[in-house]
Amino acid sequence: QVQLVESGGGLVQPGGSLRLSCAASGFSFSRSMMSWVRQAPGKGLEWVSGITSDGGSTTYADSVKGRFTISRNNAKNTLYLQMNSLKPEDTAVYYCRLGYTRGQGTQVTVSS
Repeated sequence: QVQLVESGGGLVQPGGSLRLSCAASGFSFSRSMMSWVRQAPGKGLEWVSGITSDGGSTTYADSVKGRFTISRNNAKNTLYLQMNSLKPEDTAVYYCRLGYTRGQGTQVTVSS
């Protein structure tokens, strides 16, 4: 079955960086569009970024454009999210998503 396992979250100061990873299994990763979504405390799910199956096209929410970079390694069945210039409002649980399926998430906390 589809399995998505996120990692790389943590506590970081404003202006800092983190790189999230999502290890995928149980489906044809190299043929699948993938995305990152996040959920801040007390808020709904927010789409963050998406990438086509070959990595040739990426899209971003306005709130992260220019700061976050989505990428993938199809040989390793892994999705990434490089997050730079982090802000307190980026604090959330981050999930990688395939269609409506997502993993358990990884917590990102941006605080001084």
